[in-house]
Amino acid sequence: MLRPRVPTMPTPTGIVTPLIHPAPAEQHHTDCACQHTTPALAPTSAPAVRLTPTGLLAVVGGGAAVVLVIGAVLVSLLLAVAITAVSVAVCAVVLRSLANGQTRQR
Repeated sequence: MLRPRVPTMPTPTGIVTPLIHPAPAEQHHTDCACQHTTPALAPTSAPAVRLTPTGLLAVVGGGAAVVLVIGAVLVSLLLAVAITAVSVAVCAVVLRSLANGQTRQR
């Protein structure tokens, strides 16, 4: 999909060269009978995450706990708003009845 590219910089002659030069490959010497192997290249993609059954249980349990905590917080906020609305409504009814009572006495 997306592949990183080595940035290039033009030289005064117009030839484009990479900014970072790759390290030269190791030369195999021929004066001994040893067998050298080339080092394995690192994989280009990130390794897959593997979970054990215990790890999977921990992740599921942690996710469930987060959902329960967020749910409790949201329900508490909704309850606080409802209680505030009822209190304001009761205050409005009491003030209206007091205002009506004063206008009838005049």
